[in-house]
Amino acid sequence: MNVLALLTAIPLLAWIYLLFAHGRFWRADQILVHHDVRPRRYPAVAVVIPARNEADGIATTISGLLAQEYPGDITIWLVDDSSTDGTADIARQAAAGDPRLTVIANQPLPPGWVGKMWAVNKGLNSVPADSEYIFLTDADIQHEPELLRQLVTKSELENLVLTSLMVRLNCDTAWEKLLIPAFVFFFQKLYPFPRVNDPDQKLAAAAGGCMLVRKSALDAVGGVTRIQDAVIDDCALARLLKREGPVWLGLAGKTRSLRRYSRLGEIWDMVARTAYTQLRHSPALLIGSVAGMMLLYLMPVASLVTGLLTGDVAVALGSAVTLSLMTVCFLPTIQLYRLPLVWALTLPVAGLLYGLMTWSSGYRHWRGRGGGWKGRTYSRAGETGQQAHD
Repeated sequence: MNVLALLTAIPLLAWIYLLFAHGRFWRADQILVHHDVRPRRYPAVAVVIPARNEADGIATTISGLLAQEYPGDITIWLVDDSSTDGTADIARQAAAGDPRLTVIANQPLPPGWVGKMWAVNKGLNSVPADSEYIFLTDADIQHEPELLRQLVTKSELENLVLTSLMVRLNCDTAWEKLLIPAFVFFFQKLYPFPRVNDPDQKLAAAAGGCMLVRKSALDAVGGVTRIQDAVIDDCALARLLKREGPVWLGLAGKTRSLRRYSRLGEIWDMVARTAYTQLRHSPALLIGSVAGMMLLYLMPVASLVTGLLTGDVAVALGSAVTLSLMTVCFLPTIQLYRLPLVWALTLPVAGLLYGLMTWSSGYRHWRGRGGGWKGRTYSRAGETGQQAHD
């Protein structure tokens, strides 16, 4: 077998595996649905929102949480982490005096903590003792009115310690259409949701914008102190909590992010912020990951063109089958985001760009501009770096 034939066969075999043996990740079918059965009761929920310069979205987030159609008690604890844009005042105005909202000014960031986890920890230390659930959410999420009721119902009926949703991301601009469905697809490939949701599997993951946590389980793992230096805090917390009981991760229907990405650089920064952290700051994993993405997403295109130009029917046919399998895998995510099916053909381009973003993440780390949150960067876990331009 010549080199070209080998480079054609490897992606083909890889996509056969992904389609048939990688946890059915590509089906995008883990959806939070309405339960006809109601739980015996609706326990008290404390909502904790870390917020740093979130003036653009905080009013919508607070209004949506206060409008929840939840039969139990809700309290909302907004931790203002040294915002300079009036986030706290806008949140109070949105609440219009509703006593369920409490705004807390966070304390200076101590050594060993990343900013978001320090803010979350402050909120957790303030919630009422009778709260049986903690709802961790971001300050730029628009929550549908029935969300908390659905999350608590699922958690109560299935005895979950963590119920998390990957909220819908904006997909309106050209760059969003090209890269956002691919981002969701890659996240599902990295953490196949059916395996995450299988209590017999060790794999655990969560999406930080929407996490309902059973407080007794969170207390059992020591709160967030054990992940105080975690930049990818949602998956780190999921790994801890799955030791205490089953977790569930799904895709949101209506609850959506308010953050928009009109330019390529905005999506690039989002990915480059954490990709190298996901690779455990390993140069070997970085090189292997980028090379793997190029082989998986670009090589089939290159082989197809080469096969057609050289008249190598086997190479051209093998590459065409590979691209067909790739497209089939991507179609459910494209449908989830209600895009024309032709967008499924763009996955190789998205794969190229995400490979470059991943490489950029490692380069930024080497330059001392690693992962971060809202203007703070961390060249190493827990090490605060220079102000970034987020």
